[in-house]
Amino acid sequence: MAEAERIIGTPDVDDEAAAPAERPGGRRRIFALFAVAAVAYALDLVTKMVVVAKLEHHQPIQVIGDWLRFEAVRNPGAAFGFGEAFTIIFTIIAAVVIVVIARLARKLYSLPWAIALGMLLGGALGNLTDRIFRSPGVFEGAVVDFIAPKHFAVFNLADSAIVCGGILIVILSFKGLDPDGTVHKD
Repeated sequence: MAEAERIIGTPDVDDEAAAPAERPGGRRRIFALFAVAAVAYALDLVTKMVVVAKLEHHQPIQVIGDWLRFEAVRNPGAAFGFGEAFTIIFTIIAAVVIVVIARLARKLYSLPWAIALGMLLGGALGNLTDRIFRSPGVFEGAVVDFIAPKHFAVFNLADSAIVCGGILIVILSFKGLDPDGTVHKD
């Protein structure tokens, strides 16, 4: 019976007495989630402050020939500049993502999921900060983008964290790893 439960995906626990020993691991995973989120958020915030102070209203900086440049762009829309008229909607979506991740954190026992969700949380906080505090107004602010690859949209570190976190979640899902640490084998 215990072997069948392990294959189906229940946590690997031999008896009820071992279950409380898993709780500290959950706290470490929550710490990892918030540590990754804090690093992603801080990096995004600092880079945007530098871009606004040093790059906005100046010529773009060529980083790698014509392939990559830093260029200050204010983006009121979503990815690729779509949906400029829906800034308030993107603000609400970012706030909902933050709340969902915070609620999911209580059930988190997987380090890879903690890292992925931390990246999503940090990126969402970074872009939400712009939407709340940047012009033209509260909940309508334009996100500061500055990384401009050739033939691609301009983006920022928050966007990168969101995309990388999303890709990691897809990979973890395909591998059958759940946020609670269970593994589903097909």
